Amino acid sequence: MTLLKALLVALLSFAMVSEARAQGKKGTIVTEQLSSAILKENLVGLKTVRQVKIYLPSGYTASGKTYPVVYYCHSIYGKATWVLDEGTPIEQSLNRAFAKGEKEFILVAADFSSANIGSLYENSPVSGRWLDFITQELVPFIDSKYRTIRHRDSRAVTGDFMGGRGALKLGMTHPELFGVVYALHPVAVGVGTRPWSELGVNWERILAAKTFADLGGDKPCETFLAICQAFLPNPSRPPFYCDYFVKRENGKIVMDPAKVLQIQHNFHLEETLNESYKNLRSLRALAFDWARNDGNYDHIHAARAFTRSLEDLGIEHEAEEYRGTPWQNDRFNTRVLPFLAQHLLFEKE
Repeated sequence: MTLLKALLVALLSFAMVSEARAQGKKGTIVTEQLSSAILKENLVGLKTVRQVKIYLPSGYTASGKTYPVVYYCHSIYGKATWVLDEGTPIEQSLNRAFAKGEKEFILVAADFSSANIGSLYENSPVSGRWLDFITQELVPFIDSKYRTIRHRDSRAVTGDFMGGRGALKLGMTHPELFGVVYALHPVAVGVGTRPWSELGVNWERILAAKTFADLGGDKPCETFLAICQAFLPNPSRPPFYCDYFVKRENGKIVMDPAKVLQIQHNFHLEETLNESYKNLRSLRALAFDWARNDGNYDHIHAARAFTRSLEDLGIEHEAEEYRGTPWQNDRFNTRVLPFLAQHLLFEKE
């Protein structure tokens, strides 16, 4: 065997051993059950015992170290196991990254699902006080059971679509808890190009419905009913315990101007910047991205406007429009993980 061949064989063997070691360094996924007192206050039949999935790095048990924590907010119609379970893309990304020597953290994915479409990451007497659940119950629960660095600069929140909105909302309202925020293709950050009167919602179906099942799986109806329950709650108005931003006038359904202004102000994050810009400016790091080829152009338009508004207010942030569709190109691996490694505060070696 020539010297060159011997060298190539040695390099190949080293690479195979390194890869085998990397594959063997898998984290552990723990499933907890968190009984929530806060979520008992709802009118939509929320389950008050919430599943929480926790990813612990492979070295967690033996190291004795404390770790930063990253909280993941899943989107509507989702659940915790879609984010974090054996074989999910995020679990695989974490295993690969940490096996290669990237800085390790704990990832937490709680279940934010409901009997309808799931959490919109707001506090509502009707659909649940989700922000309070996260900040007053979930974070203390994790800090009490695991070796975490209990400081906002070592605590991040991320999420996709409506969960991306949730991540931004938590940064806007609770910078004392979350110092690092990355939102993947967040929706409802601002107004789109279409007026709400042209969104194609079948209001006759909503107004005639007695139960959520009566909506027949109509996604726009389900979504806008949930938005009304979160932002126009009315516990005195069964069966859905909310007002609507439309009304019947002379036999026709028309927009209710006062309700439109109220719901858009609270739903669109850009419209609350006057209340939250100081909190956003205090963050350790902030970023969000959006897909150029989202089939709903309103999302793209709103994201572009949102980053310009942040710039006008002197809020340091990263904003990226990428070619492709949402959830394409493994953004959690290529963007979120490096961002967290750069900006989270880790335990000193």
